[in-house]
Amino acid sequence: MKISASLYSNKDKPRKELVQELDRCHIDYFHIDCNDDPNVFEDIREIRKYSKTPMDMHIITDDPRPYLDLLQETPVERVCFQVENLPAKLDMPKMEGTSFGLALVSDTDVSAFEAYKDQCDFVLIMTTTPGQSGGKFRSDNFQKIRKFRNQFPGKEIEVDGGVNDEVGFILRMLGVQSVVSGSYLVNHESIPEALLHLRSSVVHSDFCVKDFMIQKENAPVVSSDSSVQRIIQSIDNYKMGFAIVQDDEGKLAGISSNADVRKGLLKNFEDLNELTPEDIVNESPASISEDATISEMLDFVHSKKFLISYLPVVNRNNELTGAISFINLIRSES
Repeated sequence: MKISASLYSNKDKPRKELVQELDRCHIDYFHIDCNDDPNVFEDIREIRKYSKTPMDMHIITDDPRPYLDLLQETPVERVCFQVENLPAKLDMPKMEGTSFGLALVSDTDVSAFEAYKDQCDFVLIMTTTPGQSGGKFRSDNFQKIRKFRNQFPGKEIEVDGGVNDEVGFILRMLGVQSVVSGSYLVNHESIPEALLHLRSSVVHSDFCVKDFMIQKENAPVVSSDSSVQRIIQSIDNYKMGFAIVQDDEGKLAGISSNADVRKGLLKNFEDLNELTPEDIVNESPASISEDATISEMLDFVHSKKFLISYLPVVNRNNELTGAISFINLIRSES
């Protein structure tokens, strides 16, 4: 996951000093907020004199035309416009070396991207109030990110607002490609330490598993009387590498993964007609409580002697409520 440092979030340190410090940490992008102020292009030109780091620009305006001209004069690598402020559908130009995106606030449905999907490479999901530094991340955006990924596969997702080490960890799990970090990163007493936490670790935890899990209705779930074909079909349909089994009361009854299916096939290789659901289902799977914090979840995963790629999520009555997949996290660490 790439990190874009919001330069304007630090009001105290000289900009050149901040830029050079971030460059020494190999920051991925510099994020420039433009709240209908063409003068920010002067800042961009100044930064270009002493840094080659790509720019990531977010423009909020009800008249985008002057900014399209300014972008021709002063190219920026990534540019997005705030959709709620646009007076009409904006035709994004094609500029060599510039990738265009669309910014959405938390309360705007991801369907707003539909009109721009052929012109935009990415979406910027604003998870706090645009233009305000230091806001708190709204947890309902986790499901919004999942919804966008399902509706617009192949489009990149960038997240801006309240991103700290904890939120960054969850966003890596969700497969988010880049995040904007303001106060947490550029105002931290140690920028290298903050950047390390954003990329690879969690210092504190306030969110619970139920805040960011795959909801049960969106997870590959089959009943305990399902056939072998039904179980394997569910694994294939959802493309997650597993299917969760629940009994008639909605309680967790097992899990079937790609590995479980392979073991079952090998066991019955001489006569595949003998293959039964019991051969491909682990009836005693590891699971996690929906009320567990991120720290508790990580402690649980680290306590196991085997690699955990996904976990069923249950409530206090062992009723299935969702699932957690670590596949995107594993990919981001590789």
